[in-house]
Amino acid sequence: MITNIFEKTRPLNYLLLTIVLTVSFCLYFFFNGLLENGWTSIGFGLLYFFMAISSLFLVNFITLKNTLTKNNNFSVLLFLVFLLFFPKSFQNGEVLISNFFLLLALRRLISLKSLKEPKEKLFDASFWIFVAALFHFWSIIYILLVFISIILHVSRDYKNWVIPFIALFSVSVLFFALNLMLGFSLSNHLLEQSYLSLDFTYFENTYQNLAMALFASIALLFFVNMILTISSKALNLQSSYKKVLFSFILGVAIYVLSADKDNSCLIFSFAPLAIMGGNFIEGLQNKVVKEVILDLIIVLGVFFFAMSL
Repeated sequence: MITNIFEKTRPLNYLLLTIVLTVSFCLYFFFNGLLENGWTSIGFGLLYFFMAISSLFLVNFITLKNTLTKNNNFSVLLFLVFLLFFPKSFQNGEVLISNFFLLLALRRLISLKSLKEPKEKLFDASFWIFVAALFHFWSIIYILLVFISIILHVSRDYKNWVIPFIALFSVSVLFFALNLMLGFSLSNHLLEQSYLSLDFTYFENTYQNLAMALFASIALLFFVNMILTISSKALNLQSSYKKVLFSFILGVAIYVLSADKDNSCLIFSFAPLAIMGGNFIEGLQNKVVKEVILDLIIVLGVFFFAMSL
């Protein structure tokens, strides 16, 4: 039944996704006592919700605009389910905002395949990545995807290799100007995030361990499937899928390197994984198997969300 609903893009799908995300957000904030500071908490909650729902629809836009899946909403559905796996993402404003800017960068990099205005797209992507790093420092390694995109499309023009550094200079000027106005509080906060941590002993309960184990299994399935099927994709889309693969690897790397990490840092891998998952689901020929797999992932997401309340 669920596959029948989301195998085509319909306005009803977006309404359902918006309702589910809104209800989930409100329940998580209410039951975890995140609204105790009155209007301040509500203000931050609305900001975080705006980032989450904007990211949700940005994933849908990237997927459909670049025909990374056929005319379906499987990818955006999976992105929402992954949020339910680790609902602590709802309260981590820094990773929500940083991930949103990385999605803006990914949108520009994937559209680079058209070779229209490549320099503008490279600058925009680099700029958004460095802005994202101001909110979550280790997202800066996403700049590697810019250089990978240059290699895939426009490596012959040496000017393209300089563009990321121009973007770095631009963001640095804006950062130091704003930092000076705020009494250098931004630089202190950024320095606190900039150390490397490989400590994975943060798990607070059994459900977090189980959610991580099942999420890793799902991720491995989708990732391996994409590697095995990428050669069968249309030639003009293969570079886009390669960038999705590298985006996922970099998203995992951000999680691994992050200081003060928790499961919410996995959000950087959600979008590329959802795109790979959408390809996996639509590629299944047996409708029963397709329905069972999709339903199982959704049930697991709802279960882990309920356990977080």
